[in-house]
Amino acid sequence: MATYAIGDLQGCFDPLRRLLDYISFDPAADRLWFVGDLVNRGPASLEVLRFVRSLGTAATVVLGNHDLHLVMQSAGYGKANKEDTLRETLAAPDRDDLITWLRGRPLVHVEGAWTMVHAGLLPQWSVAKAQALSDEVSAALVAPGYRDFLANMWGSEPAVWSDELAGWDRLRVIVNAMTRMRYVTAEGAMEFRALGAKAPPGQGPAGCLPWFDVPGRASADHTIICGHWSGLGFRDQPGLLALDTGCLWGGSLTAVRLEDRRIFRQPCPESVGPMGWD
Repeated sequence: MATYAIGDLQGCFDPLRRLLDYISFDPAADRLWFVGDLVNRGPASLEVLRFVRSLGTAATVVLGNHDLHLVMQSAGYGKANKEDTLRETLAAPDRDDLITWLRGRPLVHVEGAWTMVHAGLLPQWSVAKAQALSDEVSAALVAPGYRDFLANMWGSEPAVWSDELAGWDRLRVIVNAMTRMRYVTAEGAMEFRALGAKAPPGQGPAGCLPWFDVPGRASADHTIICGHWSGLGFRDQPGLLALDTGCLWGGSLTAVRLEDRRIFRQPCPESVGPMGWD
């Protein structure tokens, strides 16, 4: 049995199928870990959702910001963007089943020394803390009143975590860190609005660090598997395995076999435009 962690798909179904053929994926024996952003911007979000859901326990998925955007759109919340490619999914006859399945995915998956999350973990969060916080969001997403959570989920404030946070503010910070964050300030505030907030390291906002480079990061005892940051690209370093290699933007779709960290790449010639940072 092999476990493959795979970078952001964003509706790129054909490259996924070619990659799985390349690694000779066997759903009866192997497992796939998806770092989130299964959908949006690419051409085949509906096909991706149906396929990944059909894998059952062979697939482990954490939610990304685009997945949550789809969930919000399905409930009538959030602002549609001109770059969205969700119309087919929202009009599908099995839409409700797919959205219910998505709402049941966590923000964090922990297994052994691996922790998978779409964007990252705030430097002060241990893995155990992050798992507990992910569970809080999961409970809100599947609760009978989940629409109230969706109505209050989006926004960039508060930008700083405190254990004293409660209600929607508390859940919003958790979602933002785990699905949107790239840079934090020296004081631990997430930076979303400054010029360069999506840029690669070295071109980011003044006074900020990538979340994984903050000294003393409490989750450094695990290897964090993440995506979300095509401008960062592939990184395999102590404590970090970053897998967003810009398939949507004409880069490649990357998988890493966790047992030996062997890298597999599938070129993605069908892109939506020049390399992007979201």
